[in-house]
Amino acid sequence: MPDWKARDTARARSLRREATPAERALWVFLSRSQTGAKFSRQMPVGPWFADFLCRELLLVVELDGFSHDVAPERDARRDAWMATHGYTVLRFTNEDVHGNVEGVVSAIRQEVERLRGLKGRAHP
Repeated sequence: MPDWKARDTARARSLRREATPAERALWVFLSRSQTGAKFSRQMPVGPWFADFLCRELLLVVELDGFSHDVAPERDARRDAWMATHGYTVLRFTNEDVHGNVEGVVSAIRQEVERLRGLKGRAHP
């Protein structure tokens, strides 16, 4: 029988409560499905927490601030794990969101459309 681990919902709740200003700004758009897909915040994905996750398309959106500059190898390991498990990861900087949130939302929308197109071809 496989080992089952409970989700760390307390940690996810804490991360949502402590969201950065950039995460809060992007959530205004994602929570209203302005990308054409449903996203959730701070969702456990394997050993990681995704800033934003579209479960339907296995699409993860990450916002990178100062902590990501300090340990880029951690992001590389995380992205490799995600790719191995079928997830697509889009990364944006906090500055991207603060300076051009509409452009970030547009890029996410384009990826949603691309993934939906691939999904449609895989199952005719």
